[in-house]
This record gives sequence, C-alpha cells and structure tokens, in this order.
Amino acid sequence: MGTRFASDSGLTRRMVVTMFLLGLLYVAFVGVLIALGVRALTVLVLAGGLLLVQYFLSDRIALFAMHGREVSPQEAPELHGLIDRLCALADMPKPRVAIADSDVPNAFATGRNQKRAVVCVTTGILRRLEPQELEGVLAHELSHVAHRDVAVMTIASFLGIVAGLMTRFALYAGFGGRRDNGQGGVPVGLIIMFVSLVVYAVSFLLTRALSRYRELAADRAGALLTQRPSALASALTKVTSDMARIPTTDLREAAPFNAFYFAPALARGETLANLFSTHPPLERRLELLASISKQLGRG
Repeated sequence: MGTRFASDSGLTRRMVVTMFLLGLLYVAFVGVLIALGVRALTVLVLAGGLLLVQYFLSDRIALFAMHGREVSPQEAPELHGLIDRLCALADMPKPRVAIADSDVPNAFATGRNQKRAVVCVTTGILRRLEPQELEGVLAHELSHVAHRDVAVMTIASFLGIVAGLMTRFALYAGFGGRRDNGQGGVPVGLIIMFVSLVVYAVSFLLTRALSRYRELAADRAGALLTQRPSALASALTKVTSDMARIPTTDLREAAPFNAFYFAPALARGETLANLFSTHPPLERRLELLASISKQLGRG
C-alpha cells in the first residue's frame, strides 16, 4: 500500500539485510542446539507461537505496556485533526490514535501494517509542543508505519528474546552434562550459554544499527511531507532538552521501549547508553533537518 511519504531505498536495503542476517544467525543457533542434543523442535514451536502473538498483537501489547489508551475525536479533537491532515497529505489510512498518561515527552507508532497501526503520544509531549512541532513528530511516526519498519523492528527485537528463551529451556531440560561422555569435557550447558550470548550480541548490534538509520529516514520523510523541517528540529530540541528534567525513575521505566520512541528516554551523561543507543545523536538529526531546510529554501 503506497503513500506519498518519500521512499528510502537505503532503509529498505537495511531492513532486508538485517532480516536475512538474523535468519542465518538463528538457523546456525538452532543447528548448534540440535548438535548438542537439544530438542529444538519443541523450543521452536514455543518460540514461534510467542513470535506470532507478538507480531499480530504488537499494537495492543505496546499500548498496554506503555499505559496508553485509544481516544476518540471527541476526546482529543486537535490531535485527531493533525493526524487527519497528515494522513490526507500522505494518502494513507488513518491509524488509531492513543494517549499515554506519562510526563516523559514522547510518541511512538506500532502495528504490523497500515490497517492495524496505532500512533500514541504522551501527555508530556502534548503539554510541551506547539501544534506545528507536534505535527512534525506525528509525521515522523506515521512515516515509520508507511515504511513498514515498525513491523521489521518488532520481529527483529523479539529474536533476542527467542535466543534467551531457547537457552533457558535447554538448561532447565537438563542439558548440563559434559561432552566426551562426561569424561572431563566442556559442559553442554556452558556451550549453550556461550552460543546464546553471541547470538544475542549480534542481534543487538544489528537491530541497533537498523534502529538508528530508520530514525533518520523517518525524520527525512516527515520533514518532506510537512515541508517544515524546522518545526521537527524544534520538537527534537525541546523533547531532548526536557528529558533532563524528568525523574530518573520515570526514564528507566520508559527506557525498555526506546527503540519505538520518537526520542530515547535517556538522562544526560549516560555515555554507555548513548554508545548503544537506538537513535542517532541529536546533532546528527538536526544536521539532516538543516540540510533539508536548505534544499527546500525554507524552514
């Protein structure tokens, strides 16, 4: 289902390569488990069932986890009005609209396709942004839906959970013996744990790299759709600056969902978190938007 959002061949290539590499990685992982005597079929059926639940119910799960609730046009007329206008501009179906009661200024989109999508904003971002700034944020989130990277990130993020699940199942099933018929060989459980850690680490790096690029792609597509890159830049600056005023406990509660947020819920000075961030640095995003402003000849 096409839209008027600017296409991004770089994002498409990265999504295909990421899913291909993750697929190869997990085929190798299952092969190792089978070689070690693990009943991988049982584990795969369980993991596959959980993945299907995650994929088909991702919108409901995300709203529940982030304390969001759907709102009608009567409850949030201005928010619905902005999304109506953007969907008309983009020629795409209108997603469901939700609000999360949180002072953390943020927004996210989720759902396996355009028909099942939901866009959610927090009460914190509604209080802080001007209408044009909020429109830029919403255009950014809608572009994630249009580019289908929301569904790809949902699957890619879940594969790390599958690796951990399979490892725990193997260990609990009693595969803690040793190779070489128990004659001083390496414990099977230790091998499984090591392989799982490698799989998780590679999955983590692949999804983080994809996540950072998809945020730049969404900034670009959103700015081109609204023709107001400066409004999106202003929203980014406000949201990132105000994160420093949010209590650390609230930021830590929101942090597990950073990959889906408009801006990461990070306190200033968290250098290690910034190193493995789901988002590119603020400076990089602002540079991109400034270059788009120059191309358009306006803000």
